[in-house]
Amino acid sequence: MKSTTLLLALAASHFVPHVALAADAPTAARPVGADNFYKSTRVTGERVSFRNQYQMEVVGTLYRPRGLPRDGRAPAVVVGHPMGAVKEQSSQLYAQKLAEQGFVTLAIDLSFWGESAGAPRHLVSPEIYADDISAAVDFLSTQSFVDPDRIGGLGICGSGSFVISAAKIDPRIRAIATVSMYDMGAAVRQGLNNTQSLQQRKEMIQAATQQRLVEFNGGQAVYVPGTVNKLGADTPEVQREFYDFYRTPRGAYAAEGERSEWTTQPLFSSLVKFINFHPFNDIETISPRPMLFISGDAAHSREFSEDAYRRAGRPKEVYWVKGAGHVDLYDRIHLIPFDKLTTFFQHGLAGK
Repeated sequence: MKSTTLLLALAASHFVPHVALAADAPTAARPVGADNFYKSTRVTGERVSFRNQYQMEVVGTLYRPRGLPRDGRAPAVVVGHPMGAVKEQSSQLYAQKLAEQGFVTLAIDLSFWGESAGAPRHLVSPEIYADDISAAVDFLSTQSFVDPDRIGGLGICGSGSFVISAAKIDPRIRAIATVSMYDMGAAVRQGLNNTQSLQQRKEMIQAATQQRLVEFNGGQAVYVPGTVNKLGADTPEVQREFYDFYRTPRGAYAAEGERSEWTTQPLFSSLVKFINFHPFNDIETISPRPMLFISGDAAHSREFSEDAYRRAGRPKEVYWVKGAGHVDLYDRIHLIPFDKLTTFFQHGLAGK
């Protein structure tokens, strides 16, 4: 029986495992200018909640531009956070910036994370994650100040794959954009750049099913060490990139009742659910709804945006941010192409 440490290292995903298996990524430039906890004076925000189709409570922050006409109906965008994060990390920044441009925006906590319902905590369930996005569309469609025919979806990191999954079966999502996207299915099945073998995948599955039985019998849950809590001499560069966001004042955040070091720590026994997750299958059926894929040209995750763009139908566009790494586009406001996103959603949600 392999040690727990090694078995977790086989759990190839956005987290420590596939990073440990992959060759260290090149060090991307880390410019100043991070503003994850940006607070706009030009929009209003309020906590809202609603239920998904599984009757689980989903919590989000709804932003509206100040001065929005009471009798008008504005276009809206649902914003999903990075996998393992919460809405206060990256997605609320994007939601406010888009709201400043006239959109109603809704940054949500995916089920099992943040303020949203779901037990056990940090369970991996891509089908439910995608339904959370459609539930957010349900909620927005019922608001008197939102045009239900002009709702888009924006997914950051892992939520990029969840937004795509939702859009394939929800035509109400009229325009789809992703930023620093991870295909969470491919990441778990094969790791970055196909660095995980089939044998390693099978060993991970075996370990996860054994751990599932332990938990069924009342044993202690085990969580994948998604982002390390301490840096060492041998910490891979990709992990250092995540650490710089999730484990420092730059982006560290804890939901009530949790600790910031628990962020990005999914339940190991559920991680294998991503192996059956193929968000890019049938992605071409989203056409003729427009799609935009944004990634840093130095991002370790750029392969996923390249793959999605190659498979997607038209209209589609991939936009490379020069010199940006994966996490840079979480909160580096001078690098994030907000103008590009604004123009994309203005055109994509222009209406009939």
